Amino acid sequence: MQADEDTATAIILITTEPGQEAAVYEAISHIPEVVDQLLLFGEYDVYARLECESFGILGGVVINRIRSIEGVDSTKTLTAAPVH
Repeated sequence: MQADEDTATAIILITTEPGQEAAVYEAISHIPEVVDQLLLFGEYDVYARLECESFGILGGVVINRIRSIEGVDSTKTLTAAPVH
């Protein structure tokens, strides 16, 4: 999905349980709304950028798909908007 003005975009910063970084990264790679992801070193363990058709869908993906992954300890969601 290419981002446009109607697309809901968010950066999700994920803290994993110790030793679960790679498994969480792999599980996130199977979520279609995840358009970019990286392993991080520091306060957070995984970065994911989501693009969805609406913020309602985006919230559902974070709550039902990402937070339910085994090994995810916590998430921080940063919503984004295009600059006009």
